[in-house]
Amino acid sequence: MCLRILCLVMGLCLLACTPGGPVLNPERSAELAGSARDAASQPKPPLMSEAAVKPPGERPQPVDPAELAVLSALANEQRPAADRARDASRQSAAVLRFFGIAPGMTVLDLYSGGGYYTEILSYLVGPQGRVVACNNTPYLQFAKDEIATRYAGGRLANVEQLIAENNELSLPANTFDAVLMTDVYHDIYMVDEKIGWPRIDGPKMLAVIFASMRPGAVLGVVDHAAVPGTLPEAATALHRIDPGLLKRDLQAAGFVLDGESEVLRNPADDGSRPVFDPLVRGQTNQVVLRFRRPR
Repeated sequence: MCLRILCLVMGLCLLACTPGGPVLNPERSAELAGSARDAASQPKPPLMSEAAVKPPGERPQPVDPAELAVLSALANEQRPAADRARDASRQSAAVLRFFGIAPGMTVLDLYSGGGYYTEILSYLVGPQGRVVACNNTPYLQFAKDEIATRYAGGRLANVEQLIAENNELSLPANTFDAVLMTDVYHDIYMVDEKIGWPRIDGPKMLAVIFASMRPGAVLGVVDHAAVPGTLPEAATALHRIDPGLLKRDLQAAGFVLDGESEVLRNPADDGSRPVFDPLVRGQTNQVVLRFRRPR
């Protein structure tokens, strides 16, 4: 910019000294010089790095190791085709990333059922991690074929199967980095003697879970949302729970609500129909909540 000012002044001088040239106007010269000084004093945009000026396809992409680990687990070739077909509706990549599950963790998959999430967790935590898949007799009966296939031939070597009947759950203290309850929290309020499901002592169960978690560990809950104010006993028929009740339960047990995702939210579902109703099955409005055991 200083060079531009010098050239401007020299040009004016030449014009003034050239025979027949225009007569120099001192006031106009001062005005132009002032404008040049003002322009030179303005801040300039920073120079762009080489990466910034590359075409979009050539720019380095940001890498999130935790997200890459989740995507790698979902892409594992050992996963059954039936599981892969459920990924989109369950949004498992977004759910696990939201819960912060990562390689090396020890994770409890509570009421794991047929083990859809258990298998993903097995690949995600890797050989340095561990997964405990907990079921009771009703769940074992409900998903017996899927469970038999899931663990056939020693598949999922880092997974331990745990069987604990209602009100008999016992877990080691200060062990888990994360606990997952996916579409099962409402079962705490379910009663069905025909399938051997007596009423669960909710506060006792939550106390056992709380004590089994390390300080700062995550409790990830996914469940079908009921209409606010729905009585907890409706869980037997609806297989849903009032999100407000769920939050109050867990906060009363000492957990801290750490985040809420809308990745499985569906406003088209009003929360009044049983989750197995063909009109809403696979399309229910679900809450995704992240709690923590305080440090």
